[in-house]
Amino acid sequence: MNNLPFALLLIAALFFISSTVAVESITFAASPAPSPTISSLGCDGKCGIRCSKAGYQERCLKYCGICCEKCKGCVPSSPYADKSECPCYRDMKNSKGKSKCP
Repeated sequence: MNNLPFALLLIAALFFISSTVAVESITFAASPAPSPTISSLGCDGKCGIRCSKAGYQERCLKYCGICCEKCKGCVPSSPYADKSECPCYRDMKNSKGKSKCP
């Protein structure tokens, strides 16, 4: 009978430790890593430069933003820069097989 309080204390401690570990693992599983956004990649500024000479500014900015996000922030450096600076940007095609990125 002298061991009963010790056994109860041991069981309570093990229960507390196991519940703490379970809560921590659930916390990590519930919070996935945030994905980069257009603004965090600098796409607005890069596409503003890329589309500065475009005849259809809004359309250019829209498609450039889509391409920039998919290419993780890679956009050719100027309106006349070669698309080869960013192979992902260069190789993206629309449904008709034409270049999607301006």
